[in-house]
Amino acid sequence: MYKIKDLHAREVIDSRWNPTVEVELSLDNWVKWIAICPSWASTGIHEALELRDWDKSRFLWKWVLEAVKNVNISIKKDIVWDEYESFRELDEYLIRLDWTKNKSKFGANAILPVSMAFVDACAKNENKEIFEYLWEWNWHILPYPMMNIVNGWSHADNNVDIQEFMIVPVWATNIKEAIRMWAEVFHNLKKILQDKWLATSVWDEWGYAPNLRSNEEAIQVIIKAIEKAWYTTEQIKIALDCASSEFYKDWKYNLAWEWKILDGKELVNFYKDLVEKYPIISIEDWLAEDDFESWKLFEKELWKKIMSVWDDLFVTNIERLQMWIDQNMANSILIKLNQIGTVSETIDAIDLAKKHNMKSIISHRSWETEDTFIADLAVAKNTWFIKTGSLSRTDRIAKYNRLIRIEEKLWDKAKFGK
Repeated sequence: MYKIKDLHAREVIDSRWNPTVEVELSLDNWVKWIAICPSWASTGIHEALELRDWDKSRFLWKWVLEAVKNVNISIKKDIVWDEYESFRELDEYLIRLDWTKNKSKFGANAILPVSMAFVDACAKNENKEIFEYLWEWNWHILPYPMMNIVNGWSHADNNVDIQEFMIVPVWATNIKEAIRMWAEVFHNLKKILQDKWLATSVWDEWGYAPNLRSNEEAIQVIIKAIEKAWYTTEQIKIALDCASSEFYKDWKYNLAWEWKILDGKELVNFYKDLVEKYPIISIEDWLAEDDFESWKLFEKELWKKIMSVWDDLFVTNIERLQMWIDQNMANSILIKLNQIGTVSETIDAIDLAKKHNMKSIISHRSWETEDTFIADLAVAKNTWFIKTGSLSRTDRIAKYNRLIRIEEKLWDKAKFGK
């Protein structure tokens, strides 16, 4: 049994200079741990609620003192000095305390860091790493990193419609090599952009955000960088996060910077053309989350060719995931802790996807922190991939460095990739 001795929340700053919630939790033997809730720029309508105060007097409307107060008063008085057999028992109690479907009473940004901090403290109490505490098998698979390299749309201030262009070093033999390959491509891309007199500043997830002539040109310059780094497109593949809901309006998709307004069928053909021309292995959120008519067409055309990844549709929620599994609507799921709001519910979503032979991708959020919990979660649950931004700025690099340390600790007890 684990008894919580103390709980304290505070406002801290995320990677985009906005406040988020940090929780410090202590057990009765003085084992203590801290967890920080990430935040998000692009939010699906079905996600758990991020509670903000929305008062322009502080942080341009984005302060989170109400969520902090919910931890320090409402949650604290109900869980301090209580005993819990496991993190699942605490999570279930937190869900009952909130009682709303989308955690809007306390806010997912209040509940999640409590859940994470409790897992961290329990692991430390047993003298284990987080991935060891959550480990369910006698072996580990380290995930392929999906590494952000070019940003667009809501993650940048440029003229690219697709939100993220990523590279995946599928021929790497370990995490260290994957990160080295990625760093070499990133450096070469900078040189290519400089030679074209294009911007090499980095944005929300710290990939480059140049103004380009089209979404397709972003793929082309990435391939040039891969080849300039002396790799091939067999060794390093490309993944896209389209965030199509962001440019979906009135049943049409507005690729504003290409002067194209497409219906669902035309957008599917646009993706199909990209997949046939370029080494794309994964497309995420390729249609708007409520564009029901176009989904089956995409699956019919591209299901067997690439990973069809849903984020906004599933939002790490087992009820929504099961609903679309029943309709055979995707083969991969993006997993984000704060979309659902507790560690145990997140694990349940991963397990349900695995039961139906779906690939899981553990993901960061666009406004991140130095917390590395998701790196441990990816290893603990043997997920296929991890998506944690660019190899730029500490909030992203912290996760990659954590994976390097985990790989070193496991040594011959783990395999890299599938």
